[in-house]
Amino acid sequence: MTAALHNSMHVAPKYQPIFREAGLDADAIFNSPDVKPWRTLKDRENCTLDVTRPDGSTIRFHIKRFPPFRSMGSPADQEVNALRSLELEDIPTVPLVGWGKLGDRRSFVITEDLAGYEAADKLIESGVSFDRLLEPTADLAARLHSAGLHHCDLYLCHFFARVSEDRVDMRLIDATRIARLGLLARRWIIKDLAQFWYSTLNLNVTQSQRMAWLDRYAANRKLESVVKLQRAIQKKSNWIARHDAQLRKKQPHRNVSIPPNE
Repeated sequence: MTAALHNSMHVAPKYQPIFREAGLDADAIFNSPDVKPWRTLKDRENCTLDVTRPDGSTIRFHIKRFPPFRSMGSPADQEVNALRSLELEDIPTVPLVGWGKLGDRRSFVITEDLAGYEAADKLIESGVSFDRLLEPTADLAARLHSAGLHHCDLYLCHFFARVSEDRVDMRLIDATRIARLGLLARRWIIKDLAQFWYSTLNLNVTQSQRMAWLDRYAANRKLESVVKLQRAIQKKSNWIARHDAQLRKKQPHRNVSIPPNE
């Protein structure tokens, strides 16, 4: 039998006054009507929470709520550890706000909304040239792998950017499956790079831009054989395309957009 748990909630000091003022505790994360689900999957529920500060401004939080867990560590603990791994390696990601669990073994993670940032694929769809995003995304992917980490979902949509006239600030999101590369390092790296490659295919991104991206990545990691690497990436990308087509037939509405701030 597993030991009974008590409700627990950890909030970073910066955000404690906000949660205290709003009267939000671990139980409220699952029961407050202010926490609004926008996507429900078997393994998690994605929600938003908009809180008004005393000065009248609003801050948005993103919450992942997980069903009861059976293992020693909760899904929330795993995501917190992943976010901390990125922070320790100086890889920009979403600000971790808090996490916790209920006595019935449900758990949750809270992060702050990246206000002013937008998914890289949406930026390209809106007219931003991939050339503006090429170096920041390649540099971030290279930094991730050089740190001995992989993402498992390194699609373009998980790079969030704030683009100004003279600067692009890039963040890597969706850290749920971040892990150490380990003994199968090449396999995981190829998978990450193929996911990124595949996610550019239906956008205004040319093959020469994709190759320039790979050259930048390889230069950062001091890799020599880009041609061999590209072949492996293309092979895996073709497999992802077939797999994605099958999923879309079974789940035509599986991609759901985060609701905008109102």
